[in-house]
Amino acid sequence: MRELLGKYFDYLLIERGIAQNTMESYGRDLRRFISFIQEKKEISDVKGVNSETIIEYLTQIRDEGLAANSVNRALAALRGFYKYLLREKIIVDNPLANIELAKVWMKLPDTISKEEMKTILAQPGGQNNAALRNSAMLELLYATGIRVSELINLTMNSINWQVGFLIVMGKGSKERIVPVGKVAYDCVRRYVDDVRPKLMQKKMTDVLFLNRFGGKFTRQGFWKIVVGYARKAGLQKKVYPHTFRHSFASHLLEGGADLRTVQVMLGHSDISTTQIYTHLTREKLKEVHQKYHPRS
Repeated sequence: MRELLGKYFDYLLIERGIAQNTMESYGRDLRRFISFIQEKKEISDVKGVNSETIIEYLTQIRDEGLAANSVNRALAALRGFYKYLLREKIIVDNPLANIELAKVWMKLPDTISKEEMKTILAQPGGQNNAALRNSAMLELLYATGIRVSELINLTMNSINWQVGFLIVMGKGSKERIVPVGKVAYDCVRRYVDDVRPKLMQKKMTDVLFLNRFGGKFTRQGFWKIVVGYARKAGLQKKVYPHTFRHSFASHLLEGGADLRTVQVMLGHSDISTTQIYTHLTREKLKEVHQKYHPRS
């Protein structure tokens, strides 16, 4: 089975061009499944796996405390593997044919209000290099809803200055284009013109946002900046870089943006992932109704 798995990974890498992160994720899920199969003495190879085996496996990893999203991801990895086995005529029947993705009741993402966001964005304050750079990073994060990993990997070629668009390389090496608002555009422009040349310290790099040593930010380094400003702003709730992405989506939908547009800007391949934010807007409507309606 491990030999088949190796061939499957070669197929994903060479023919499908799957991104490294996705490969690692699939690898963890499928190796865990193979370990589960090897513990069952009555199953000698992939042909001995049936739908009952799959359900037993999914039940076991769920009972071990794996989140619903992770169980679904494990099932998706298995589905791809068995489709490959069918394609290569290694098996005749697909044991996953009648198994649907489990219903996932996702935890609503943490967001902050527009007023709270405004307070955090005001925290860098001063005119020193670090403050101007941090302000540019925070404004761009909120203006575009990009992930922190996407932010720190931006290069000087990522921004189209003529039309005000950001070119982002997202998950699975998928490129998308996101508009940049005027405030964020002006902040990043000032950083590039006045601050970045000083931070470069004669180094040759095309990384857009540089740390004080002239190198690329780490996720943890930027995480500390966000957490520090949230604390400085006096917010009681926890705020992380991903909170900016969640708030970006929520605020757009609250303002009347359509779901499909938000999906494109977030880079979600499946609109069902974006739909989680519609729950947030409904919760907001309910909150307003209860607060202001005389009979609520």
